[in-house]
Amino acid sequence: MRPCTVGLTGGLASGKSTVAERLAAMGAAVLDADAVVHELYRARGAGAREVRRLFGDGVAAANGSVDRAALADLVGGDPEALARLNAAVHPLVFERIDNWLADLRRSAAEPSAAVIEATLMVETGSYRRYEVLAVVWCRAEQQLERAVARGMPLERARALIAAQLPLDDKRSLADVVVDNSGDLSMLDAEIARGWSRIVEICAERCAGHDSGPVPCG
Repeated sequence: MRPCTVGLTGGLASGKSTVAERLAAMGAAVLDADAVVHELYRARGAGAREVRRLFGDGVAAANGSVDRAALADLVGGDPEALARLNAAVHPLVFERIDNWLADLRRSAAEPSAAVIEATLMVETGSYRRYEVLAVVWCRAEQQLERAVARGMPLERARALIAAQLPLDDKRSLADVVVDNSGDLSMLDAEIARGWSRIVEICAERCAGHDSGPVPCG
């Protein structure tokens, strides 16, 4: 048996990574799927080989890794190219996630839940792979303000937010919403509430199994 799986997503500067860190402190196992992609895109990585096979050396950095800015420019306005990229890279990412879940299943200390964090989970439809979808939400103007406050150029932030599905749309699909439109004390309360709800939903959806805290088949 494996632990209940939770897809955690949000948008640019929504606070998704902060929520993931807090959930890990509460007992969840957390995997950052965006970090998995970054690893696959390193020099000699399986993802880097696929990207170069599809699009040539123009998307390769000097060290052989994927030039992610060049790749984003190439597929950003070309849905067909983006679909080909996703078809090649997503299976590699899912394989890593499945291997990670298998390792958790073999672990002596099974976590309460396995959280997979990814920015474009709803856009790609991969959220359907998991028992629970949790969305970190804030207002669009807050995303922009926070991204710029971190040092991102204004126009770049606007372009990235425009390329992502609006958080209101993601929220409409969510089983659990973590509201990050307030201050840090409000966020702490929202994370605690969200974690309690995640555990409840996992217990409901994984009922009938008796291996681990809230396991699924």
